Amino acid sequence: MAYTTTTTTSYGQRLSNSLKGIATGFVMFIIGTIVLFWNEGNFVKTKKSLKDAEGVLVKVSDVSVVDPALNGKLIHATAFADTKETLVDGLFGVSETAISISRSVEYYQYEEKSSSQTRDRIGGGQETITTYTYEKKWTSQPVNSERFNDPEYKSSNFTLTKIESKLERAKEVTFGGYRLPPFIIGAISGSAPASANLTAEDIAQWEKVIASGGVRDATAEQMVHVSGNTVYFGKSPSVPAIGDIRVSLTKTLPADISIIAKVNGSTFEEYVASNGRSVSQVAMGTVSSENMFAGAHSSNKVWTWILRIIGIFLVIGGLKSMFSILPTLFKVLPFLGNIVGAGVGLVCSIGGFVWSLIIISISWLTYRPLIGVPLLLAAIAGIWYLIQRGKAKKAATQPVETPTSTINFD
Repeated sequence: MAYTTTTTTSYGQRLSNSLKGIATGFVMFIIGTIVLFWNEGNFVKTKKSLKDAEGVLVKVSDVSVVDPALNGKLIHATAFADTKETLVDGLFGVSETAISISRSVEYYQYEEKSSSQTRDRIGGGQETITTYTYEKKWTSQPVNSERFNDPEYKSSNFTLTKIESKLERAKEVTFGGYRLPPFIIGAISGSAPASANLTAEDIAQWEKVIASGGVRDATAEQMVHVSGNTVYFGKSPSVPAIGDIRVSLTKTLPADISIIAKVNGSTFEEYVASNGRSVSQVAMGTVSSENMFAGAHSSNKVWTWILRIIGIFLVIGGLKSMFSILPTLFKVLPFLGNIVGAGVGLVCSIGGFVWSLIIISISWLTYRPLIGVPLLLAAIAGIWYLIQRGKAKKAATQPVETPTSTINFD
């Protein structure tokens, strides 16, 4: 059942919050500007480093033995990433010859969600109605229910015990005649079940741990259930209850991988391009160098667009926060405040977008003048539009003089 609270903010408090928002908005505006400028340069530098790497790449078909002639060269190769190392998770009896093993822990908890509706009041005050709802779900960490707003759900969360998630990787992984460094080992993916092997004594020990927590009595039913790579702490895995814990165990097995990396003796390191950027790639299976570089270029473009959008939103959001004091001043009459707010929002959106284009174009002027010039012209056109729009509004508000005529009776 939903729980609601109503809070009232006075006109003075709203003005005070708007004044504080000026500083916050300024910080957002500056951060957004920096992100936009840095992002464009980062795109160009990353692209250049990838092109640099493509130009010196050596394709190697056989890495079964270390070749001294390849030392110091950037290579592309495909081979079997193998290990003889045994990784152990003593808590759950896992012992696997694998590149990595992982323990993922989930807790069944209540989560609080909220939605708010605000209503302006005559005089400049504001009323906010917040509705809180609660949902049971699996979470990666215990949820502190002491902060819940509904008294009925306060202190409703607990856990049968506390278990940390864990990831362990092999230190010795071979790639033909070479050894793989940690940054490549960490990029090897793939997930297969890793069986839990708990003895009757282990299960009994876990039962004691749970019982010592005081969440059940000694005569209660079994609370530890093992099924393949899952260990469940609770009465019934099919009917989860608050406090239950689910542990999933997985492993990454040896597999074929393709790499782009610089040879350093019998191992590898990242290639440093002429502009100082590091380049290395890892792909699962047999993947050509062309496809690996194409994927890297595509990823560079996607991240650039993501950061562009983030930067633009920061700039526009910062401007709106900086000028939020204007509509707040007119909130004494809510409809008037809404009109001013809509106008401020529109101007800040257009102004923020134009400013973003200016920053992007300046950045491109630094790195790619042929693209930066058109962008700068577009930004100037946006500024001209704002000026003309302002003049048109000013002209529309000025009174029209009615012509008069004089009749001479002489």
